[in-house]
Amino acid sequence: MTTPVLELRSVDKSFGPIDVLHKISLKVRAGEVLCLLGDNGAGKSTLIKTLAGVHKPTRGQILMDGKEVSFDRPRDAQDMGIATVHQFGGTFPLMSIGRSFFVGAEPTKGWGPFKIYDRKKANEIAVKAVQDFGITRVDDGDRLIGGLSGGERQSLAIARAVHFGARVLILDEPTAALGVKQAAHVLRIVKEAQRRGLAVIFITHQVMHAMAVGDHFAVLIRGAVAADFVKGQKSREEITDLMAGGETMADLEAQISSDLATADGHPSPATL
Repeated sequence: MTTPVLELRSVDKSFGPIDVLHKISLKVRAGEVLCLLGDNGAGKSTLIKTLAGVHKPTRGQILMDGKEVSFDRPRDAQDMGIATVHQFGGTFPLMSIGRSFFVGAEPTKGWGPFKIYDRKKANEIAVKAVQDFGITRVDDGDRLIGGLSGGERQSLAIARAVHFGARVLILDEPTAALGVKQAAHVLRIVKEAQRRGLAVIFITHQVMHAMAVGDHFAVLIRGAVAADFVKGQKSREEITDLMAGGETMADLEAQISSDLATADGHPSPATL
């Protein structure tokens, strides 16, 4: 078994007296998609920020390639090859595709004080990078980001991360606000990133999307890992039940039916 690209060992995170993460142990290898599942309030956002260098763990270890690392700021995580893509791609609606792709690292032409932004080169590289991920509709680097669909924005952000050497790709709810077709585009991009050898952490609360791309799964409940399993070990229904805190959908349906029957077909005040 190869050494994980990224590993967490018994990571805790507290804010004053409030414990948010509890002994989180996870690992993801090159060419693997780890799906981190959890409902709102499960601790996913805090975990992402800890991996991205925004928060330092209160206790525990973060390792890359088997060696302990410490991030004092997000740039430290980025320099180690950890790229985080948020729900809307982290792109700039009023920027062109080429400019957004290279923001902060723009290619230039000329010499010394006469250097200027090389728009043609930036556009060519950005368009090719996105098209290499199968998004062929994007063919003009001068096009504004605001004119792209949500799925295309995600694809652009992922292509940018890969271009700049990401080894670990953290995707924060990338399909949450997308329609079926756009979500399918993003899931294909995830599989392409995996094929290229990246370690992917796919954060979602949508079980169907996780099952479509995941190799390894972890369910987070109230800041702790409630289940850790590989593809094929649990059904969609079992995963959904876990995310609901162990209360089965059958139990919920039975409770709702009972409440409705008690109220003669109308929800009672106690259920509102």
